[in-house]
Amino acid sequence: MELDPLVLSRIQFAFVVSFHAIFPVFTIGLASYIALLHGLFFKTNNPAWDRLSLFWTKVFAVVFGMGVVSGIVMSFQFGTNWSNFSQAASNFLGPVLSYEVVTAFFLEAAFLGVLLFGRGKVPQGVHLFAAIMVAVGTFISSFWILSASSWMHTPAGVELIDNRFHVISWMDAIFNPSFPYRFAHMAMASFLTGGFVVAGVSAWFLLKGRDPEANRRALSMCLWLLLFLAPAQAVVGDFHGINTLEYQPTKVAAMEGNWETSTNVPLLLFAIPDQEAQTNHFSIGIPNLASIILTHSPDGEVPGITEAAPDEQPPVIMVFWAFRVMVGIGLLMIAVALTGLVLRRKGRIYHNTLFLKSLIGMMAMPFIAVLAGWMVTETGRAPWLVYGMMTHAEGVTPSLTGPMALFSLIGYVLVYGVVFYAGIYYLTRVVRNGMLPEEERETTGENFKRPMRPLSATHTPFDDDVDPARS
Repeated sequence: MELDPLVLSRIQFAFVVSFHAIFPVFTIGLASYIALLHGLFFKTNNPAWDRLSLFWTKVFAVVFGMGVVSGIVMSFQFGTNWSNFSQAASNFLGPVLSYEVVTAFFLEAAFLGVLLFGRGKVPQGVHLFAAIMVAVGTFISSFWILSASSWMHTPAGVELIDNRFHVISWMDAIFNPSFPYRFAHMAMASFLTGGFVVAGVSAWFLLKGRDPEANRRALSMCLWLLLFLAPAQAVVGDFHGINTLEYQPTKVAAMEGNWETSTNVPLLLFAIPDQEAQTNHFSIGIPNLASIILTHSPDGEVPGITEAAPDEQPPVIMVFWAFRVMVGIGLLMIAVALTGLVLRRKGRIYHNTLFLKSLIGMMAMPFIAVLAGWMVTETGRAPWLVYGMMTHAEGVTPSLTGPMALFSLIGYVLVYGVVFYAGIYYLTRVVRNGMLPEEERETTGENFKRPMRPLSATHTPFDDDVDPARS
């Protein structure tokens, strides 16, 4: 059996990026939550906010470290497996990735040290400022990374001369047509991921009876956030889909499983796409709904997959089903958020065992949705590396052999397996010891002392959801 270096390189990059993506998408939202907790404690001096910020800062530190370790090798892959692409796109990607390091990574690294080790050692205002800077750094980092990724989908501000991209407008290249939608979509996904994880862990603590005062506040905050963000994400996704329809119609056709350009296109709930026969089997759909969603008219025209030549079509079955997984989880998120609103009356969200257990089960859903969305985005672009300008085959390293690509792929899988095991082990210990008094923890040295001001009469809207008598 001949090993195809192109296929193996694509599998390797997909594995590394998928593994890495689950960490930033969590830390971006979590960093903002930690900054909010520091701000609430600074304003009210309520120790519940301080206990929450201490716990979630520990979680952030572990996840941030896993993200850094898993992301280091990504830049090396451009040189080892995609050297043609690296040379061709270096005029744009080189500066953009450098800007990410200089403006974001250095900022995060510097203030993360203050956030982790400055508790009780620096003034409270300085510690709050460090938390805010870490949160800002995560957004700056995502700005540059998503700009680079979006440019590969909707290249702008460049011209291709002698197999090399030359930037003719930095503004057009950085703020390319799909970037605003991707950035908004990913930012909201990050907050949803952080919100569901915090809600799930808070629900677990409440079931265990740990620090109910603090965890009721945390759960209430998250459910309010999810109530607004989950539906808003659907709206942003709609705008993103319309933008994709304009610039990448074949991808949208694959998402909808629509083979022939037509009007009154149904929204398929179930189908088995057959790429060889260029048709679907066992289709079940809602009449006209795909046209309504994409064109806002039941008579709107939706492009067909067959508009592209067979060798320029993405793997339809992967795009089709990954899109449905993402959308299905999004609808589930909305349902959970609305359930929380119904149960909020008389504080039932804190005592309904079934609901609390469902929140624990929902913790994995945002990560699955992010990976499914990434599969739709990147697989739907195939066979283009830079959409319409450079294919994967043109960007792969010419001297790369199948055995070389297989060897590095196996190496990454083994090393990342160790990293993931170690990270989950430490995260489990952090959560298991979380919100426990110091004398009951399994490890020592986890409680940082901090001088406290007298409790202020000031309170926040989240305090109203907590009944001290039940705490």
